[in-house]
Amino acid sequence: MTNQSEVKTINWGIIGLGNIANKFASDLLTIPNTKLYAVASRSQEKADLFADKYDATHAYNSYEALVKDKNIDAVYIATPHALHKENTLLCLEHGIAVLCEKPFAMDANEVSSMIAKAKEKNVLLMEALWTYFLPHYQFVLKELKNETYGKLLKMEADFGFHRDFDTSSRLFNKSLGGGSLLDIGIYPIFAALSTLGLPKDMQADATFFENGADSTCSMTFTYPNGETAKLKSTLLEPTPTEAVFYCEHATIKINTMFHMPTTVTVIANGEEKTLDFGYKTIGYNYEAIHFNELIRAGKTESDVMTFEFSEKLINALDTVRKLIKLEY
Repeated sequence: MTNQSEVKTINWGIIGLGNIANKFASDLLTIPNTKLYAVASRSQEKADLFADKYDATHAYNSYEALVKDKNIDAVYIATPHALHKENTLLCLEHGIAVLCEKPFAMDANEVSSMIAKAKEKNVLLMEALWTYFLPHYQFVLKELKNETYGKLLKMEADFGFHRDFDTSSRLFNKSLGGGSLLDIGIYPIFAALSTLGLPKDMQADATFFENGADSTCSMTFTYPNGETAKLKSTLLEPTPTEAVFYCEHATIKINTMFHMPTTVTVIANGEEKTLDFGYKTIGYNYEAIHFNELIRAGKTESDVMTFEFSEKLINALDTVRKLIKLEY
């Protein structure tokens, strides 16, 4: 058994100090041999406040200053979608491993350039799609892969909440990748790709806000053997936000807020059994622990959130965008 004192402490940096960065930093504090070493914002005051809150050693008022700090092992990028490529390339150029918040970037071309740079520099890069690493989601993936209840015939996933339209909010800012698809539609699409794979046919339609950002997106994926995925994202109304998998002999339902720590209900032979996974954190620690392990092992790509999967995901998002005629 490895002595904890012999395990390398991973020094993290965070670029972009909004809501999701706060959640990530909070969970980082729960991981052994892990330190929030530096944070960066365009505002020194914001960086100082964030550093004080999460006991970070350094607070920088520019991303450029942070990446020059030789003591940083990994950077978590939590800036708006439209900045992911630029911020990722900056870190990779300085040889720093990058965990970049989803969506990886705005389109497949940007993702390709990020992956190419990671390979050129031989530096670890991974898309931070935290759901993939959550125990309840890994449980469902295993049950489906093992065909515990027979083959998966169809699945449905949705993600919806209501927000008043506000042009000053990043969520509605089209130039930053705002709208339902990239922000929350990515989760239902992820659920389909991670369980059924790439579809042979995709259909989609959408509604839009007055500034052209999509307010709702409904999608149907059809697969070679007749399986289907019905997916939806919306910023107009709350929805169950569940992922439901219909197998030959049972239905597996990831309960509300399926993308984050939650419970799973298995309905078989007229009986329902709900599994609780005993979560004690927000849930971002699981992807961070995986990333730490990759760094310690000298890996340059995740075996869970692979480059190939990230490329499939962004290509699916690009296809949906074309179908609904959405341009950023």
